Amino acid sequence: MCGIVGAVSQRNVEKILLEGLKRLEYRGYDSAGMALVHNQKFLINKAVGKVSALAELVQQSNISGKTGIAHTRWATHGIPSQNNAHPHTSENISIVHNGIIENYKELRSELIELGYVFLSETDTEAVVHLFHYHYKQTHDLMLSLQQTIKKLQGAYGLVVMCENEPDTILGTRSGSPLVVGIGIDENFLASDQLALRQVTDRFIYLEEGDVVKLRSNSIDIFDQSFSPVVREEVVISDVHDAADKDGFRHYMLKEIFEQPEAIARTLDGRISHESVVQDLLGEEARTVLSQVTQVQIVACGTSYHAGLIAKYAIEEWAGIPCLVDIASEYRYRKVIVPDNALFISISQSGETADTLAALRKAKASGYLSSLAICNVPNSSLVRESAFSLMTCAGVEIGVASTKAFTTQIVALQLVALMLAEKRKEEHKSIVQALHQLPDYCQRVLELNDRIEKISEHFVEKHHALFLGRGVQYPVAMEGALKLKEISYIHAEAYAAGELKHGPLALVDSDMPVITVAPNNELLEKLKSNLEEVQARGGKLYVFADQSAGFSEDANTQVFNLPHVPACIAPIIYTLPLQLLSYHVAVMRGTDVDQPRNLAKSVTVE
Repeated sequence: MCGIVGAVSQRNVEKILLEGLKRLEYRGYDSAGMALVHNQKFLINKAVGKVSALAELVQQSNISGKTGIAHTRWATHGIPSQNNAHPHTSENISIVHNGIIENYKELRSELIELGYVFLSETDTEAVVHLFHYHYKQTHDLMLSLQQTIKKLQGAYGLVVMCENEPDTILGTRSGSPLVVGIGIDENFLASDQLALRQVTDRFIYLEEGDVVKLRSNSIDIFDQSFSPVVREEVVISDVHDAADKDGFRHYMLKEIFEQPEAIARTLDGRISHESVVQDLLGEEARTVLSQVTQVQIVACGTSYHAGLIAKYAIEEWAGIPCLVDIASEYRYRKVIVPDNALFISISQSGETADTLAALRKAKASGYLSSLAICNVPNSSLVRESAFSLMTCAGVEIGVASTKAFTTQIVALQLVALMLAEKRKEEHKSIVQALHQLPDYCQRVLELNDRIEKISEHFVEKHHALFLGRGVQYPVAMEGALKLKEISYIHAEAYAAGELKHGPLALVDSDMPVITVAPNNELLEKLKSNLEEVQARGGKLYVFADQSAGFSEDANTQVFNLPHVPACIAPIIYTLPLQLLSYHVAVMRGTDVDQPRNLAKSVTVE
């Protein structure tokens, strides 16, 4: 979602801020802006659209400054425009903000009565005027921040800069991440450490409610009661530059093809020849897992689909009941927590606002323990969970998740096997299948050229239907989500057995129907469902086990996949759906990596 970069240095920081914003472009945004302090005056540039448009403005302005803040905005309050773009200013105060201030209308009314004039539609402008009001009274930045945040309701990551104190920036977080980057005679703030990897490998992850005061030669951190605290410094040694497309046209395609390697990393050191390494979460976690009698999974979007797939594994392999909830729904419903229930949260970024809120609710609700499945080791979700299992997908730039999703499924399957420790003799074949999974994925990716050719069939379509049965139903849901996310074709997924209960009314010769069909106990049932589609003139695209017995005709295209063990089939059948959505989007000329209206990390409710 929105991206923040700030810097206090002994050198000009304009290029550092711009590079930081470029590295955050993958998160999704609609405008960008930058404020520098030069001779105790703000130099501000804002642009609608890409960071490159802001870079042109900055270059034309020929501005410089040793202290600055910058921001990419994803519209929540007000349309994308220069006035609504951050930073927002109130005389000698400038602020960038991630999150949503829920009581901004009340604050706005109070500030208007005090004589403040609003130039934007944003909630953030109320914050900067409120801060200015307190600073005018106190002439103390820290005290003004303390008084300001007392009045804020909602989520925020705030970074503040003042013309009168050009060697200082302040930051604070509540429900929206901020990380400090440590340099030599310079220090930085950002919403994502990736923005700062070009200038440092040393970071401090601020905890909920923390406040930081940055100068070029000092970092002072305070907790939510404004008492000084020391937070752990983390050194990130991974030097791989995720911003490199490695010759691929888009990040999404690169990340689709990285899945065999990402899955291999997620499995590396976690499974032996015949079993899961039971202490991979630690001895304490092993004790906790042995007591679990029910599992609650909570997630959003693609991660929710991974949770739905995991439900099948947990219930079948471990014999433990499993519930799966959308985080934004779970956090607002009355939940009955059974004894010895494990709470599992899933998030690629570890900063998803609804998932974090659900975890915090769960921690106060009497669960046995909490486990995070995540791709970012130092994220809020990981730090706030009792245990965590990293997916090892590497940085994922494309907004439409691919390798993060498949590695989430793998990680959840490892959890299912740990929960099924008493049955581990029964599950040797599952572990052996996981060993083969990267090679099977590589074979499926060889379908790329053929899928690209048939993608032109979808260019003029406005709707598509995805079908699956059993564990393949959430796979179909993920396929539909990918198509709608990046090609803007309306797509829906249904359990194939539900066709006759309504969706069949949609089927005609103009409605492509995409089906995943492994050779399992539900195959014959699925074939009967597909005959219903064929009888209505529907156009079928079937991704099928090579031994499933499908044949092509004028209205049926069949893509033969290798026969694989049932336990890894959800991952294998996901890959061709990712390729299909990618190539259809390319054919339709959409922005594949940064689709309209979407953000990579949804850090607001």
